[in-house]
Amino acid sequence: MAKVGIFFGSDEGNTQAIAERIAGRFVAHDAVIHDIADVTQLDFDAYDFIVLGISTWDFGQIQSDWEEFWPDAQAMRYDGKKVALFGLGDQFGYGDFFVDAMGMLHDIVKERGAHIVGHWPITGYEFDASKALAPDGLHFVGLAIDEDQQSEQSDTRIDAWCEQLLRELL
Repeated sequence: MAKVGIFFGSDEGNTQAIAERIAGRFVAHDAVIHDIADVTQLDFDAYDFIVLGISTWDFGQIQSDWEEFWPDAQAMRYDGKKVALFGLGDQFGYGDFFVDAMGMLHDIVKERGAHIVGHWPITGYEFDASKALAPDGLHFVGLAIDEDQQSEQSDTRIDAWCEQLLRELL
């Protein structure tokens, strides 16, 4: 059974709440949640499967705790780790930058050896641009959540994504 570590950064609590909801879907895997503000690079070593949660602020900026951890994330190696990402953004208020931070974080961990899982279809979202698009242009590099405009869809998306992740882990 894969050990699951969920790492998030959250200023207003939305990303933390999504991390907790995701952890609830991985109870059988003893998922452990970590606030990125309170970890070191060594905390990642305990997990075979890592879920990273980040929100995009304003015009494509990364969340403040992730911003402080960014040099550490860039220094780490993710070889042998399966990594899934989820990102929060506002597709109508900031449609030119929707979940950009997730795309930026994806690029860092992918370049450093992570095996990325959990691509998510863009169907059902309305945005103009995103750095989080997979090369096929039909998927995000992870789960996109919009608690500002589509919060009523979050649980359904989380359920389907977590089921997908469990299939990709086996």
